[in-house]
Amino acid sequence: MMIWNLIYRSLRQHALSTLVTAGSIALAAGLLLTVWVVKTQSQSVFAATNSGFDAVLGARGSKLQLVLNAIFHLEASPGNLSAQDVEAVRRHPAIKAAIPIAVGDNFYGWRIVGTVPQLFDIEYLPGKKYAVAAGGKLFDPTKREAVIGALAAKKLRLKIGDTFEPYHGLSFDAAAKHEETYTLTGVLEPTGTPVDRVIWIPLSGVQTMAGHDPRTASDVSAVLIQLRAASAGVMLDTMINKQGNKMTFAYPIGTIVADMFNKISWVDKVLTLVAWLVAVVAAGSVLVSIYNSMSARQRDIAILRALGARRRTVFGAVVGEAAAIGLLGAALGFAAFAVLAFGVATTIQDQTGVMLEPFAWNPVFWWAPATLVGLAVLGGLVPAWKAYRVPVAETIAPVS
Repeated sequence: MMIWNLIYRSLRQHALSTLVTAGSIALAAGLLLTVWVVKTQSQSVFAATNSGFDAVLGARGSKLQLVLNAIFHLEASPGNLSAQDVEAVRRHPAIKAAIPIAVGDNFYGWRIVGTVPQLFDIEYLPGKKYAVAAGGKLFDPTKREAVIGALAAKKLRLKIGDTFEPYHGLSFDAAAKHEETYTLTGVLEPTGTPVDRVIWIPLSGVQTMAGHDPRTASDVSAVLIQLRAASAGVMLDTMINKQGNKMTFAYPIGTIVADMFNKISWVDKVLTLVAWLVAVVAAGSVLVSIYNSMSARQRDIAILRALGARRRTVFGAVVGEAAAIGLLGAALGFAAFAVLAFGVATTIQDQTGVMLEPFAWNPVFWWAPATLVGLAVLGGLVPAWKAYRVPVAETIAPVS
């Protein structure tokens, strides 16, 4: 009981320095938790995002660019495929489904993608298909109609029955407006995938839109592929990528995305290093905060010793104070993490359509706070040792 009373009284007496020190630990905890959770979640979620397809077929070029363009709707198309090439691929016995897409237009920066209605029959996750919200319907491929992803509809404030005119290019340019007017017939239910950020129109709408090259009116930007068997992917990879020189077969999608994260893993390492450096500085602040207060506490410690308190009691009280500051900082760190993680997850969803779940259980939720409390305890050992060695007689003796 004596130790707990000593810890409580010291924390209350030095409330300001306690809160400042705990705040620095909270910042370290929030940064570390956010970096770790976002890193692990992003790698797993993005690698698993394929919109229900096994591969992407496109013009000769980078596999990663092709996947980012056709699946994540982030990159420009590396080129076009002719109608003849698309038809040849579609008829290949190893291919279960081949869904063409065409890109090249936007509406206030939100990408417009031309496709066929069969896209929405695909399961984007096992057991989950695209669904149009109540009151809407899919576009008629023979008309100037469109359906819109849930996130795009929310940000653009579009609803069923609204009309819009596309803009040429993938970036918004007010001077590049097309003359065609499209009517929104449906809003897709949220999927937590890049599909949520896209405005979907008939494939022919993009191909024949005014201002587009009429010589490529039947071309497509990419073909989304479903395979009948995994072994077919290896066969098509050899046939198209290694033996051919005209097209690129991006397979498997998850591996290609994982390779991208491996290439930028140094960013995660730098951010994690910064978080740990902040943690070390926070532990140092625990040491400085308690150590600087030792001079003012020496007489109190000596009196306690004279009243019967043992050295180890005093030592334990100072270490316990450091641990209490670490625990308070770690607890506040979860609040900092909640704010930071929510902001990062929201930004990622706005930019990619991919939804993270930062508050799902992650082992870092126990080992990071435990480590930070451990660092705080280490920071408290030096002032605890100083308190342990306080000379009772000399400290209590009156000054003449």
